[in-house]
Amino acid sequence: MGKPLKKELLIAPSILAGDFGHLADEAKRIEEAGADMIHFDIMDGHFVPNLTLGPKALAAVNQATNLFLDVHIMVYNPFDFVKRLALAGADRITFHFEATEDVEKVLAYIRRTGIEAGLAFRPETSQEFIARFLPLADLVLLMTVSPGFGGQKFHEEVLDKIRFIREICEKQDLRKGGVVPKEGETLPPYAIQVDGGIDDKTAPLCVEAGANVLVAGTYLFKESGLKEGIELLKGCGA
Repeated sequence: MGKPLKKELLIAPSILAGDFGHLADEAKRIEEAGADMIHFDIMDGHFVPNLTLGPKALAAVNQATNLFLDVHIMVYNPFDFVKRLALAGADRITFHFEATEDVEKVLAYIRRTGIEAGLAFRPETSQEFIARFLPLADLVLLMTVSPGFGGQKFHEEVLDKIRFIREICEKQDLRKGGVVPKEGETLPPYAIQVDGGIDDKTAPLCVEAGANVLVAGTYLFKESGLKEGIELLKGCGA
């Protein structure tokens, strides 16, 4: 089963921005810097133009850290990846709404492996498609750049989409995993993740809009430094 997450604002450094030649060391460095999880991007060269890491690299990272492994697959045919990634150590697999016509089946299949299931959306995808899947997913990932490339400019129009989704969650009292709590039960808030162009300027905007899981790559690895940057991003939830 996946490792539990209980904090209100979670920081997920994207190891894609780290040193590919020393992934195990980067994973340890992320953990020591105070991150809540490691964001692990997998691309197939078709859904997005780039190719990146795969199950074997994920397994190596899994052996090097006790952190929650948050795997984001930018691939067509996500069914084909689920079992291998679960066996390699994924604690959550997030796939793209735009990558398959079998969204509900893939979500259910991921959960049957005993890990969390997330659903990602490109910036241009209408927010109207998102609401129906909230009770079926443990997390929604709202891309704040076009998927497939690091270092892009933040799309501010996604802030309205974050507000829209958070408002739905509050109106329906949806909590983590799409669950409505029983009377007297306390559950973590629904997980809305943002990824792309997240730094000390854009993170507060996302948190104010309702995001509670922040993925950051270039900012943490190339600009601010891991420990200092994580502390700054965590301060957005104070």
